[in-house]
Amino acid sequence: MVNGEHGVHTLRAAGTSLVVDLEGRVPRVLHWGADLGPIDAFVAQALRETAVPAMLNNSPDVPRAFSAWPTEQDAWAGTPAQTGSRAGTAATPRPRAVESTVETSGDAGGRIVIDLDDPVAGTSARMEYRLDAAGVLTVDMSIQNPQEAASAYLVDGLRALLPLPDRAVELLDFTGKWCRERAPQRLPFAFGTHARRARRGKPGHDTPYLLVAGTPAFGFSQGEVWGVHLAWSGDGEYLAERLPEGAGALSRVIGAGELLRSGEVILEPGERYEAPTVVFTWSDRGLDGIAARLHRRLRARAHHPAAPRPLVLNTWEAVYFDHDLDRLIEIADRAAEVGVERVVLDDGWFRGRRDASAGLGDWLVDESVWPDGLGPFVEAVRSRGMQFGLWFEPEMINPDSDLARTHPDWVMAPKDGPGPTARNQQVLDLSHPGAYALVLERISALVAEYDIDYLKWDHNRDLVEPVAQRDGGERPLVHCQTLALYRMLDELRARHPRLEIETCSGGGGRVDLGILERTDRVWASDCNDPVERARIERWTRLLLPPELIGSHLGAHRSHTTSRETDLSFRLAISLTAHAGIETDLTAATPEELATIAAWARLYRELRGLIHTGVVVNADLADDSAMLTGIVAPDGARALFTWARLATSPDGQSGRVRFPGLDADARYLVRVRDELGPVSRHQVADPAWMTGATDGGTELPGAVLAVAGVPLPTLNPQQALLFDVVRL
Repeated sequence: MVNGEHGVHTLRAAGTSLVVDLEGRVPRVLHWGADLGPIDAFVAQALRETAVPAMLNNSPDVPRAFSAWPTEQDAWAGTPAQTGSRAGTAATPRPRAVESTVETSGDAGGRIVIDLDDPVAGTSARMEYRLDAAGVLTVDMSIQNPQEAASAYLVDGLRALLPLPDRAVELLDFTGKWCRERAPQRLPFAFGTHARRARRGKPGHDTPYLLVAGTPAFGFSQGEVWGVHLAWSGDGEYLAERLPEGAGALSRVIGAGELLRSGEVILEPGERYEAPTVVFTWSDRGLDGIAARLHRRLRARAHHPAAPRPLVLNTWEAVYFDHDLDRLIEIADRAAEVGVERVVLDDGWFRGRRDASAGLGDWLVDESVWPDGLGPFVEAVRSRGMQFGLWFEPEMINPDSDLARTHPDWVMAPKDGPGPTARNQQVLDLSHPGAYALVLERISALVAEYDIDYLKWDHNRDLVEPVAQRDGGERPLVHCQTLALYRMLDELRARHPRLEIETCSGGGGRVDLGILERTDRVWASDCNDPVERARIERWTRLLLPPELIGSHLGAHRSHTTSRETDLSFRLAISLTAHAGIETDLTAATPEELATIAAWARLYRELRGLIHTGVVVNADLADDSAMLTGIVAPDGARALFTWARLATSPDGQSGRVRFPGLDADARYLVRVRDELGPVSRHQVADPAWMTGATDGGTELPGAVLAVAGVPLPTLNPQQALLFDVVRL
């Protein structure tokens, strides 16, 4: 075992640090949070000594520990890192570290790799802590059944867990449903286990998404917070746990891991299980601080979208299944006129697909609708200077399809047959080599034939009874299905390096950092109602930067809620992400088209800021109003959206602070009015805004960012854009 100079090692980056004691049977995390600076011998010894808690009455005769791989051997009575057995035996793991490697990059992070063996479970394991330059900590764990083992080892769970101090007294996570994803819920960090389990074959519309623990009343810009996210697109579990005896010298625990179904991972001799990456973040600047770290991490990826994100038009809410070449070309004409740069042909183009009841799985162009193939429409789109994209749902199959009739054994179901359909669909077993090869080749062939720029990759139902015949018996397949999905996406990108892929799952049912390693954008929700969308996207931006979130202009009357909203409001809400259009432009008036064209020009002007800037949110007492902003990395410019979603008891906003600005700077504040009139619930704007609506007004940063300014009282479902430039 590598002891290093004191046996205590630290990884430091971006104002945070992880300190691990590599001495002892199993390493311990001594600290995760604010940067402690360089660790010398004195600090190392002090951290080690203060990591030993008191011995309580009626407790083990040695102080309780909480190791990097917590088990009952350490008298940890909470959820263990590892659960499993050999046919019901060897069920009490006793891991011990055998070798450790530490690689540091000064104050830019590094990694600590710990190899363990286990004489009781008869397994070996590896754990890697990695702190990146953004201060984001990832934990990767794996377990192997040695080649010489005499029997299989059943893995029931492998979880990454970190201890927290007692000042983390509140929890925030998320729930939701179709068209109302990422609805926040807060609760006290009480005794016991707060467990959120996603058992849908995907994270789900009600995904916990990001579990955050924090100091009292933490908000967007205030409080110390610790967060965890599971970078995995299958089943998962999130845990926040508090026991009366604490967790070693600390008080409570958060963590996550894949939720494995019984018998899902059985390691034969020589086989290894790689658990999904668990992502931890800490901030002393509230939720916006967590978002800033995660966004910086994502933007540093080599494959992160670098080119300007094109303005998109998706055909779904314009034509649904009614595909007619002449009408679609007319839509392309209007799209080109207003400044669209990419057109995506949605559901309805393939054989038998006149409604949602047939065709999924075949992926052949419907000759009865497209007698000359998709070529004429693709050519019409390209000749107007736009890219072309196409919709698929590769993981699903309609019972009414040639594929289902030919290969009913490729449907993921128990031997007694499939259960009820959902959305007229069953699940296609992509872990079956034949099914995988057919779907991959048909998609790849279409991408090659039409030189497709972009795929919208949908996934519209939960996996229910996700089993199939394997090795002479039924085996659960969520894990294998998820890995098959990842392989297919990776293979398509390898074959077609220019191809971009959007992940959609009935909207926002599969938004996670696992799928984002293989895709370029998420469809945050099937709901284009801007009132719902404003809330959904505010919380989606907690994990993802705006350039990875698709946000579209919907119809005056929302397809999903029937709510009617003004064009200016719909345009404002859909501006500050990867913007697009999902409405029938042929039904728009000339005046509306002119306004949409102005919005498109504004998007092109501002997307360099929107897609690189720091996301900030004002903490407001009034939940019916929102002030959200995007501040350029150098602070020279910012765009703020002041939106009112509903009425509230207050007639005035009071002084509202613009977060993210420099108190020592001076700014020119200008209202952008290209999107049309904004309805007020007042006689006149606050006096300071007179100049802001007429060329701009100068204000000191101390007033904007610290004292705050009164904002106009808008009517419900209205929004104003403030363009703020540092002087």
